[in-house]
Amino acid sequence: MKNLLFIFLFIFVLSCSDKKILITVQNPSDFDRSSQTVEIPLAGLLTKTGVRAENVGKFELADSEGIPVTYQVTSNEKFIFQVDIKANETRIFKLKQGKNDRQFQPKTYARFIKERKDDFAWENDKVAFRIYGPALKPIDGPSNGIDAWYKRTNELIIDKWYKADLAGEGSYHEDHGEGLDDYKVGRSLGAGAMSPYVKDSLWLNENFVRHELIDNGPIRSTVKLIYNKLNVDGKEYGEIRTISLDAGSQLNKITQTYEGVSGIIPVAAGISKRGGNDSIIAKDNYLIYAEPYSNKVGNVFLALIFPNGYKKTDINTYQIGKELFSHVLAVCDYKEPVTYYSGYGWSKAGFPDISNFEKYVASFSKSLKTPLKVVY
Repeated sequence: MKNLLFIFLFIFVLSCSDKKILITVQNPSDFDRSSQTVEIPLAGLLTKTGVRAENVGKFELADSEGIPVTYQVTSNEKFIFQVDIKANETRIFKLKQGKNDRQFQPKTYARFIKERKDDFAWENDKVAFRIYGPALKPIDGPSNGIDAWYKRTNELIIDKWYKADLAGEGSYHEDHGEGLDDYKVGRSLGAGAMSPYVKDSLWLNENFVRHELIDNGPIRSTVKLIYNKLNVDGKEYGEIRTISLDAGSQLNKITQTYEGVSGIIPVAAGISKRGGNDSIIAKDNYLIYAEPYSNKVGNVFLALIFPNGYKKTDINTYQIGKELFSHVLAVCDYKEPVTYYSGYGWSKAGFPDISNFEKYVASFSKSLKTPLKVVY
């Protein structure tokens, strides 16, 4: 009898040290979702699994068939992983404490490119972007717009493209089979940056002066960009731009902060507007701009999504020296940090025409309003 009691206690101790929890993810939408990021507060998982905070990298996550699932613990203490889930489907995942720190193949990446005049570049398995730092300003003049690099590979290419370009072995302005940088920014907002829009004029800041790399894969990369104070119609505002990009997404999540604002000021996120055969689609909470067709590039479609909608669209044009700049703008009121999304689709990477891209943008927008239901 004593031996049976000892065996029972031994099994009980083992089971407690290997505590598992089930994570149920339900898609309440009538459309499929791919590479959808699930976020769970880390504190709740630590409590339920008994894992100590210093061992958060030792989780083991698997789907219902036992296949390991990539996860990440973010700087704001969220446990995140991604799911492909069909319309109205429910999926179950199992989480337990592991023995070793897990190493996953990254699908996002970000880096300060000191060797290329202080660029900051970031990417995932679908898209890539960069923004200009302080060392470039004396050479090319001020610019705080977002530059888009068109990708048609799932591989991470930032380091490869910079290395080849700087060594003179292959310019990233030419497509060598993986994509290229053919997007022009100059003194504009580029591919979706934001600016105060006071008196129907854009008040553009200059190159970022500091950066903080907050997260860097495998699922999400996040950077905070800090700018010099900006004079807007006689008032000075501090500017901070926080950009996150998740694996599998065509769109950045951008949170724009203006410090020192009292009351409300109008702000606008914008996309550079080109001359020629372009087109615009404006809906209640998203804006799509199709660049003119190019023999070199094909078709590029850029988008802005405002989860809570925006007030109006506008076309803004101005001249600097001999150069003319124009934007398609989505205008809203600023009284607290504004979060919106910007990015692109490319005809050579999954979006043959604007209708395909609009379907993606519309589904993305609906997903923001109808998040996955997560129980654990």
